[in-house]
Amino acid sequence: MTSKHLLYLVFTLLLGWTGAAFSDEASVRHAVESQLGVKVDEVARTGYSALYEVRIGDDIIYTDEKVSYLLVGSLIDPKTRQNVTEARKEKLSAIRFDQLPLDSAIKTVRGNGKSTLAVFADPNCSFCKRMERDLANMTDVTIYTFLYPILDGPTHGDSMRKSRAIWCSKDRSKAWFDLMLKDIQPVAGTSCDTAVLQRNLALGQKLVINGTPTSFLRSGQRIVGARSAEVRKAVEVVKN
Repeated sequence: MTSKHLLYLVFTLLLGWTGAAFSDEASVRHAVESQLGVKVDEVARTGYSALYEVRIGDDIIYTDEKVSYLLVGSLIDPKTRQNVTEARKEKLSAIRFDQLPLDSAIKTVRGNGKSTLAVFADPNCSFCKRMERDLANMTDVTIYTFLYPILDGPTHGDSMRKSRAIWCSKDRSKAWFDLMLKDIQPVAGTSCDTAVLQRNLALGQKLVINGTPTSFLRSGQRIVGARSAEVRKAVEVVKN
């Protein structure tokens, strides 16, 4: 369910809903599920008055103990000005970095390689190319690039073919950066096992990676999109 669909469902079913008192998370969960007709993954009381956080998949909505309203949008802490909703979503989307199959990625070490970063990227992704250009001068970092060819077919291009050629190159890291930074097309070397690309696609689906680039810091934090400044800042913090 998309956020737009959830928003429509919330306001449609709220018409005529009067609300009744509920005493705990389980009761709030049941009431929301009954009203919206969807599965609620988690309900937790927030630290803001009697506000409850209701998580439905990747979406977060809020309600009170009576479920007298459902709020779709961002919760902002007025004291810290922090977007509480985004921070919560970021925490929920984090992963265990040590469980990533790093042998399925292109390893690039710069300087002492102290900091670690994993990036899921597609060779035909323009945002990936922009991010690679922005991060090209990063030092003392180890970057694991997971080839994630999701932009394939007549509409986008030949991502899978390029990914196979890069993976089968003598120097995978060089082939990757030659393509992304210099637009030098990869030429496959000797034949190799490219089953890793299918494993990467399956892994991406498991981690709910719907777009590229998607980066993961050593802490497990997920950063979606070409937010190179944010990635660089986080990496610099680890280095120092």
